[in-house]
Amino acid sequence: GGGGGGGGGGGRGGGDPRRAPRMSAAAPRIAFHAPLKPPDHPTPSGDRRIARLTLDALRRAGCRAEIASRRRSLDLTGDPAVQARRIAEAEAEAAALIEAWRPDPPAAWLTYHCYWKAPDLLGPLVAAALNLPYLITEPSLSPRRREGPWAAYAAAAEAAIRAADALLWTTRRDLPMLEAAGLGARLTALPAFLDPGPAPAPRAAEAAGPLRLLAAGMMRPGDKLASYRALAAALGAARALDWRLEIAGDGAARAEVEAAFSGFGGRVRFLGALEADGLGEAFARAELLVWPGVGEGVGMIFLEAQAAGLPALAEDRPGPRDVVFAWRALPPPGAPEAFAEALAAAAADRAGLRRAGAAARRRVEAAHSLDAAAARLAAVLQGLGVRTGAAAEDAAARVSAEGDWT
Repeated sequence: GGGGGGGGGGGRGGGDPRRAPRMSAAAPRIAFHAPLKPPDHPTPSGDRRIARLTLDALRRAGCRAEIASRRRSLDLTGDPAVQARRIAEAEAEAAALIEAWRPDPPAAWLTYHCYWKAPDLLGPLVAAALNLPYLITEPSLSPRRREGPWAAYAAAAEAAIRAADALLWTTRRDLPMLEAAGLGARLTALPAFLDPGPAPAPRAAEAAGPLRLLAAGMMRPGDKLASYRALAAALGAARALDWRLEIAGDGAARAEVEAAFSGFGGRVRFLGALEADGLGEAFARAELLVWPGVGEGVGMIFLEAQAAGLPALAEDRPGPRDVVFAWRALPPPGAPEAFAEALAAAAADRAGLRRAGAAARRRVEAAHSLDAAAARLAAVLQGLGVRTGAAAEDAAARVSAEGDWT
């Protein structure tokens, strides 16, 4: 996950799961589980936001989506004893759910995100015992983790993924392992999505003046800091251009980020962490989002910007490649001169940049919106024999209208 300018997930979408829309009693009941972090967890994050969005999409598809369990399986340290204990606890909880639901089982079980650090320890047991269709969104296999401190969890994640009736993949970097495992027939694309909100106001013509750039991301060690440093290197290569940069974000690595941009003086302005409204205002001021996207999985910040009509520039990496509307070829990773060339092209064609932003907004609406996700989920559920009401009836037409995303 990501986005939000360091504020834990800004932008639209991912509403409070405690305020679910009223559903018809005839709507199918879907048991929902997010073993990494439940959607009503008190700590904001990109993963929590995507869990909430998935609940929203299920409800928009005409389902009564309910949180089946708030159990977290996450093990960040690789402790076999912790994994064994959590597996045993999950088996006991699964037995209790099976007993409680046997008289009136849900129509299906859907798990958001199953991987070697946070496997689904509940869904396979409950679905098998109650003969439920079992779906996983964002499944991820890692054969090299079959040995080592996460071996038990890697085995559990693989068993869950192999047990699933439908696997909805979001990032292309997960796809090769899933296909190599012989799971191709169960794979369906579910592009990253958000609620794009109302169409943004048309952007004013800008023929001169500094190119207005925006970067947004949490300031933490690792991939985020690497993205900031890659951006600073690219701007150094583009020093001759007339540009101004605003940076939305905060975190433990802020001092290192500020040091990376210290040579640019007044051309760079730090905004701190922004909530949704503040980030929206920053989108409106900018002409181009610039974020290399090192290690980005879903890359929600790109979707948020493009939903606001702001085009994005990233390095050609798996996460950005899935969601960035390519108004020009993305520069290769670790090539600041190529990134600088893309900035120069943007500065030379401001009208084209505005057109790219409008096209990116249309692309979000067609392929990355909450409605598009609801249609895809409805179509997959319908294929498994779960009727989801009106959404299921027109799902196939709505999905085909999006074009060939894959």
